[in-house]
Amino acid sequence: MKIEEAIKQRRFTDHYQKAIINLLYTGNWVRDEQILLLKQYDILPQHFNVLRIIKGRHPEPISPGEIKEVLIDQSNDLTRLLDKLERKGLIKRRLCPVNRRKMDITLSMKGIKLTDDTTQSMEPFVKGLKGRITDKEAEMLSKLLDKMRG
Repeated sequence: MKIEEAIKQRRFTDHYQKAIINLLYTGNWVRDEQILLLKQYDILPQHFNVLRIIKGRHPEPISPGEIKEVLIDQSNDLTRLLDKLERKGLIKRRLCPVNRRKMDITLSMKGIKLTDDTTQSMEPFVKGLKGRITDKEAEMLSKLLDKMRG
């Protein structure tokens, strides 16, 4: 569906305004789809992002500072996100044996399983995207978004 139809707006100041509105609308659409998929696991996209970051380092530990550097939504309170993941038994936090001022974070076995399960549950969504745009178009889109950020 074209953005004009989705938001019932026919006129835009220019193509840049239309692109920004389309980007915001599409970003929210992706987030909402993730929320629906992750609801069954009782986590939010922010939790999923943190789990994926930790899994990317597994089995090595990662510090909160390193997680914060690569979070997609940097406005989140990382401590609160980590607290919830720890309460659910998905991560483990320990003082770093080399630097006692640093915290080491790793996935628990339950966290590994949940991360694998949630990643797998995203596959139909990703497959749906593959049916709408080609691999080359996805690559071009990614390059354009990189270029847009400078």
